[in-house]
Amino acid sequence: MNIKQLALIKKDIRSITSNKQVLMVMLMVPLALAIVLPSMIALVTVLVPDSTSDFQKLLEMLPVPAGEYNQEQMILGLMLNKIMPAFFLVIPVMASSVMAASSFVGEKEKHTLETLLYSPLSLKQLFQSKILAGFSVGMMVSYISFAAMMLVLEIEMFFLTGSVIMPDLSWLIIMLLIAPAISIVAIAVTVRGSAKAQTMEEAQQRAVFLIFPILALVIGQFTGIILVNAWLLLGLGIVLAVLDVLLMRGAARKFTYEKLLK
Repeated sequence: MNIKQLALIKKDIRSITSNKQVLMVMLMVPLALAIVLPSMIALVTVLVPDSTSDFQKLLEMLPVPAGEYNQEQMILGLMLNKIMPAFFLVIPVMASSVMAASSFVGEKEKHTLETLLYSPLSLKQLFQSKILAGFSVGMMVSYISFAAMMLVLEIEMFFLTGSVIMPDLSWLIIMLLIAPAISIVAIAVTVRGSAKAQTMEEAQQRAVFLIFPILALVIGQFTGIILVNAWLLLGLGIVLAVLDVLLMRGAARKFTYEKLLK
């Protein structure tokens, strides 16, 4: 990556941070999934004891962490390490697809695409720069969301139960493998649609379908059909990595002068 590509990446990131509408879309989903949702579950579990009976079936289906834990602590541990990982995967998908749509189609909406194509950068370098910009923002939002979620949850758990529950190996696999892989999938899908799209919303439509497999994973958790564990997540990460390679090759073929200027 050269200085010109780095300048384009910085320009794209600045355009996102200066666009309040796009920035709000990128922040609302992480705020809801990483802070509001787990906080509500934690507060309801501890402050409304009768509600714990609703989790009893889930406790019987999912593996219980080893050690001396009361029912509240077991529910909070299962929520943190078994339920929240599936919900969390929505964040890199949404953040990366919003950034990718803004980065590619945003040039069309602002009528700056032709000027960009006349820049000293080759089409391949432009493609790489746009991909890196979307990936950087998507991962930055994901890591900040994870840090905020852990900080808020651990403080809440300490004050509500007098103890903290640490994240298990599943989170390490998610943050180092699955989140980056699914982020690239979202970007590649958005790029493939951006060649013909004229608006950000149109470009994002394909990436939205990535939410459905995540929802299936969430439903599988609650029904006991699928139990999220480190091995399952590792296998999912490998599949996503292979899919990344295939989709990026296809997206690169879609990224041509003729299709972009239509």
